[in-house]
Amino acid sequence: MTKRVLIIGAYGNFGSYITQKLVYESDLRVIIAGRSEERCRAFARKFENAPNPPEWHTLDIGKSLEQSLISISPDIVIHTSGPFQGQGYEVAEACIAQGCHYIDLADGRNFVCGITALDGKAKDKDVAIISGASSVPCLTAAIIDHYMPAFGKLTSIDYAISTAQRTPPGVATTAAILGYVGKPFKTLIDGQMQDIYGWQSLHRHMYPELGQRWLGNCDIPDLSLFPQRYKDLQTIRFYAGLEVPIVHFSLWAFSWLARIGVIRQLEKWAGFLRGTGRIFNSLGSRNSGFYMHLSGQDQGGLPKASTFHIIARSGDGPYIPCIPAILLTKMLARGNLRQRGAAPCVGMLSLEQYLEGLSGLDIKIID
Repeated sequence: MTKRVLIIGAYGNFGSYITQKLVYESDLRVIIAGRSEERCRAFARKFENAPNPPEWHTLDIGKSLEQSLISISPDIVIHTSGPFQGQGYEVAEACIAQGCHYIDLADGRNFVCGITALDGKAKDKDVAIISGASSVPCLTAAIIDHYMPAFGKLTSIDYAISTAQRTPPGVATTAAILGYVGKPFKTLIDGQMQDIYGWQSLHRHMYPELGQRWLGNCDIPDLSLFPQRYKDLQTIRFYAGLEVPIVHFSLWAFSWLARIGVIRQLEKWAGFLRGTGRIFNSLGSRNSGFYMHLSGQDQGGLPKASTFHIIARSGDGPYIPCIPAILLTKMLARGNLRQRGAAPCVGMLSLEQYLEGLSGLDIKIID
């Protein structure tokens, strides 16, 4: 039986890649949705030769959402329209009311961690409500779980994403980043939750094949989820960085202006700052990197450390966050995922499954 998959924000940065990967699955019918009728129609035309040519619908998550879902009647909804930091759970709640599964690509810490408030309602309707089906926390948890058997105690995790200058994040993702730049948030350091500030703690990491990249503090769901999931953890630090130093330093300078209160609501500048950053494209590349360093003790109590790198070339880095939504949708549609209730996307995919989903992309794993 063909399952109907509604992709909200289907013509956006993440939604377009997810659409391209799902629209040719013979047991799925993709429904392209967004606020622009013209863009929905034009995007749908690209896939007229698909086994089940996609439908398209205009949809605004802030207007008559429940009525739209009744009209469209999806089996699975993929929500890609961020930033999620300023959103409530209206889309997820509408999916529960409709009796369909829900997956989002949220990276907002409070949003992802708070999704469990819908757990009871979701179980009553026998649906899966999955938040954070993205690089964080889905991929990062999968990496840790892969290495965990070698550790008797995992006490420290240090990891970071460095984006490519020529494949910048979309406006929504940029706004999400700017929302915490210069603002305090908590992370676990030496066994205590401590305040750190967004885009500060300036330092560099040497990525294989890419060279040194500058990094700064980044707020993600992992900082709340992982100390609960990995009980021996004493320190968790996550960073992000921009490839071109002058662009990274500019945002670092903005972080100080935000910290002392000179600038408020920096996220409102997302479109302008993203556009301005393109001036420096000639100084950068389409190559991005990720690393995770895990340390603690092995099963015999001796010091133990492991480091995992992902090097993405040819502008393929932005596709990495899309993999969980693609895989989980196919699993739900085919009855291979019995997850029900509302939960962050942790422990639902193995590292092997995730890496298999990356096949065909210009991505290299170094461990």
